[in-house]
Amino acid sequence: MSDPQATHLSDYRPPAFRVTRTDLTFDLDPAATRVKASLHMERHPQREAGLPLELAGEGLDLKAIALDGQPLEADEYSLSDSGLTVHRVPERFRLDTEVEIAPQVNTALEGLYRSGSMYCTQCEAEGFRRITFYPDRPDVMAIFTTTVIGDAEHEPVLLSNGNPVERGSLPNGRHFVTWEDPHPKPSYLFALVAGDLEKVEDAFTTASGRKVTLQIWVEEENLGKTDHAMASLKRAMHWDEQAYGREYDLDLFMIVAVNDFNMGAMENKGLNIFNSAAVLTHEHTATDAAFQRVESIVAHEYFHNWSGNRVTCRDWFQLSLKEGFTVYRDQCFSADTNSPAVKRRAL
Repeated sequence: MSDPQATHLSDYRPPAFRVTRTDLTFDLDPAATRVKASLHMERHPQREAGLPLELAGEGLDLKAIALDGQPLEADEYSLSDSGLTVHRVPERFRLDTEVEIAPQVNTALEGLYRSGSMYCTQCEAEGFRRITFYPDRPDVMAIFTTTVIGDAEHEPVLLSNGNPVERGSLPNGRHFVTWEDPHPKPSYLFALVAGDLEKVEDAFTTASGRKVTLQIWVEEENLGKTDHAMASLKRAMHWDEQAYGREYDLDLFMIVAVNDFNMGAMENKGLNIFNSAAVLTHEHTATDAAFQRVESIVAHEYFHNWSGNRVTCRDWFQLSLKEGFTVYRDQCFSADTNSPAVKRRAL
């Protein structure tokens, strides 16, 4: 491996091109998942004309590439271990690619990987480049539409960010669900989960009177451990409205809690993914401290919906802005919710 290269805040420059819309289609297979991506792009107004398009990508097997519907010849683009370069592009264009990835051998646990019988994603900080060629940086925000195709028997549940807008059956025992996220987001907040899960469902009515469906998806053995997490989520939603005036902005909010998720918790837009240990409790086995910990984690990831997702960092030097502020918010929530609270007083 080559020596790591230092990155300095002073080196920051806006991306040469930004993405206005991202359309994805996943045809899931443990050994050979196909990912089609259609990127609607335009030159960044602060960057000079005539620059090549450079997209990050790792471990991707490129099967097809087209610019504005026209397949590219081999001399019109180049591939490297770190990505894809298209040598000449117009001011505005659509880039279509199709790649193949192998989730079952993705031991990096970034991008899309297979954990047990489940498909999961982890894209923060730079995991999305293991899914498709993309400007994988937090200052590139796009509207996403995602279609997930899977085996109806082995992957009866197909989840992604946003609201489900279409679903149906396909030949050979396959089925699909299409998800639309209307709020621009960076690629690190993309999420996909597919597998055999059960759900617990509730609802929350926002201050303006909108009804939001709440779902917690778990493996069947954990169905009896979701009550506290659901109650914590509803308290956090109400508190954020009262303390910060922030209503939830989609029709559906989902938590996925699975035993094999490799992180503690991740605030993907509208689809928070947790390791079961970070969100599931039972009154007969959990301590008071465990209940408070779960409440804090659920609230923290929910609060990221605004402090981190809708308002995100420009670059990873600003990580403390979204994380530090959200920690402050979840600590204030815990102090307000758990009585008696310890409060500091100036002398």
